[in-house]
Amino acid sequence: MRVFDPARQNVARLRSAFGRFATGVAVVTFDGLEKRHGLTVNSFTSVSIDPPLVLVSIARTTAAHDQLEGRPFTVNILGAEQEKVALHFAGRPDRDPEWVEGDVAPRLAGALAHFECNAWRSYDGGDHTLYLGEVVGFDYRDGDALGFSNSRFTVVPEISLGVEYLL
Repeated sequence: MRVFDPARQNVARLRSAFGRFATGVAVVTFDGLEKRHGLTVNSFTSVSIDPPLVLVSIARTTAAHDQLEGRPFTVNILGAEQEKVALHFAGRPDRDPEWVEGDVAPRLAGALAHFECNAWRSYDGGDHTLYLGEVVGFDYRDGDALGFSNSRFTVVPEISLGVEYLL
């Protein structure tokens, strides 16, 4: 097995290879020291049902990175119509999105799903930090999801029969 050596291999090609994995798009929201923050992420996953845990990966270079440590947060899964919201929190601000007061952390109006979380743990992830949150509240709606693949947004159509119908 070869170890990745950025001096010998092209970092842009590695990023492009990673980008072949299609993901959903989410915005992590929380109240910081002086203001409310939102960070667009495509690195989100469910971790555990008991206890209910989720994980987000946040780049250390993100301005609000250090303020997330130990704070409650909400993961907002974006609907296909929310591309402007994703861009807003990715550094291309548009008009301020509509906020909703959550029980433990603010969330975005109109999200396809949201998970309000208390901080659980954080781990070193190289140039990112992996934040785990314990889900203390959630909700979802029907609709197409906003996806991301090959450095572009895409639509992930709603599937009429999901796993929840099998349980």
